[in-house]
Amino acid sequence: MEQVVSLEVAVVQTRTLPARTKVGYSGVHVTEGVTRLATIAAGYADGLPRALSGRGAVYYRGIRLPIVGRVSMDSITIDVSALPEDALSLGNLVEVIGPHQSLEDIARDAGTISYEILTGLGHRYYRHYR
Repeated sequence: MEQVVSLEVAVVQTRTLPARTKVGYSGVHVTEGVTRLATIAAGYADGLPRALSGRGAVYYRGIRLPIVGRVSMDSITIDVSALPEDALSLGNLVEVIGPHQSLEDIARDAGTISYEILTGLGHRYYRHYR
């Protein structure tokens, strides 16, 4: 069956952190080495489950970028160390749902079902119907 839903979210911040730096609320993630991170403009207020904290991922140009730390109300931090140094800039869009990651993939990572993910997507997303 063809997937008919996609979700792309903008990068709003990038940063390089030294080893042993705490990331996110309560510092639940600690960098192991020098780590490049990006913050994307989506969170649990937009319908992305907190259960994705430290478990889920997004994609950029087909490369998996893991979620680190906790999913916040309006933002998610991702590890972009797998990308070339200048590959990702502010405003670039990362794939949350799309060709590399289905609703079912996200639901599995969050321990729920795809319908819960789909119906939970918030009103702040731009919707384009074809």
